[in-house]
Amino acid sequence: MRFPFALSAKIAGHIIKHKLRQTPKFAMVLQLEPLHTCNLTCTGCGRIREYSTSLKDMVPLEKCLAAAMECDAPMVSICGGEPLIYPKIEELIDGLLQQGRVLYVCTNGMFMRRKMKDYLAAIYSPEVEPKMKRLLDQKLISDKDAEAIRKSDEAARKKTVIRPSTWMYWNVHLDGLEFTHDLIVEREGVFKECVEAIKMAKILGYQVATNTTVYKEADMQEIEDMFKFLSSLDVDGHTISPGYDYDAAKKDMVKRLGKDPKEFFLTRDMTRKKFAKIMDWGKAFTIFGTPVYQEFLAGKRELTCTAWAIPTYNVKGWKAPCYLMTDGHYGGYQEMLTKVAWEKYGVVNGVARDSRCENCMVHCGYDPSGALGTNYQRGDNWKNFKYNFGAKPKPFPFSPELEKRVYNGVSIGKGHLAEAKAAINPAAGAKGAFSRNGDEPEPHVGSHCGTNETTERDELLAKIKDAKNIEARPE
Repeated sequence: MRFPFALSAKIAGHIIKHKLRQTPKFAMVLQLEPLHTCNLTCTGCGRIREYSTSLKDMVPLEKCLAAAMECDAPMVSICGGEPLIYPKIEELIDGLLQQGRVLYVCTNGMFMRRKMKDYLAAIYSPEVEPKMKRLLDQKLISDKDAEAIRKSDEAARKKTVIRPSTWMYWNVHLDGLEFTHDLIVEREGVFKECVEAIKMAKILGYQVATNTTVYKEADMQEIEDMFKFLSSLDVDGHTISPGYDYDAAKKDMVKRLGKDPKEFFLTRDMTRKKFAKIMDWGKAFTIFGTPVYQEFLAGKRELTCTAWAIPTYNVKGWKAPCYLMTDGHYGGYQEMLTKVAWEKYGVVNGVARDSRCENCMVHCGYDPSGALGTNYQRGDNWKNFKYNFGAKPKPFPFSPELEKRVYNGVSIGKGHLAEAKAAINPAAGAKGAFSRNGDEPEPHVGSHCGTNETTERDELLAKIKDAKNIEARPE
């Protein structure tokens, strides 16, 4: 099957139950943000700006669990911020699993291996050694890590840890191959760490998914190569969505980066062109989301936004009207459903009810529409059933040529600090981070993103300046 039977049956049962009850609006997925703190400052992410005054705030564990009970969504996407920074993340995952939820832990991947080493320390016995050997052989853990795991004490064994489960996915953020992804997250080496975390997770028996946002400059052949590579690693599924110019992201783009949002985000017409092959990808790869939503992305049909089906709960309460737009926060889920004028949002028959919705085709607004039968066309139900309960696509075969295309950034000297390093050592011949096909736009000079540490950046920029001054001196 494309997806585990128990998961698909749970979602289908939830929809049927509410359809029979004629519930006008109900939750399909809870976007749970226990915090907005993050270790990265990804381009296009508005959370940095929108919740800048509450980045250190956290939702208490009890309130997180209560929010899931309140809206009773069968699926919970734990996001943020970086959720693995949340001090009670293990207890939160355990509590939600005990409630019977399907979980997606949306992570940038930087702390995954640490959490999985905690798991190994908690379960270690001689029977674990074959997996330990595989991890050591692939350099996914160090000899020091292995020794610490083998010597784990009683406290480590009693610790609540994140264990493999049929009901949980690591959902790893990847927006392209090495060069592109590291550029978007504004930190070199992140792509490589994500891949190593994915490999470790698969060895240990976790389910792994990926989450990709497509922006204006995205090369869709590169995205397809990324899916092929991830398929060769036996990744279990993928979410993909167009990059949309919501207010918070636009403000961050202008104020923090000094860039024009129009150069980065997609219009509706651009999205349809970018996603022209999405239905073919749905056959070749395990793409999460209904085939009806895929048809919408490809421009073959229209859908009406159902943002209420994927509510967001965070440090300020129930966020509305959707994950990306904020017109208010509410104390209760039912209060939000009742008070928000849903008919004022979305796009109907090509006309935006709210100007901010004009270019949105994002999954958190439209993917549930395909499952819930808005804009129903004959055969949609069978189409969705066949897709979800049908055969899983075969893994794409690994090849050295594909791997070479994948590691096209810092691994071959094209990292974010490459231009600065080239100024120090011109013989290395490294190109700038924004360089493609010989073009040399401005370099990205961020260092240690997500912190205030700028020492490395400042030193490198000073050396660049000195190098240019020496070149400019008359002989």
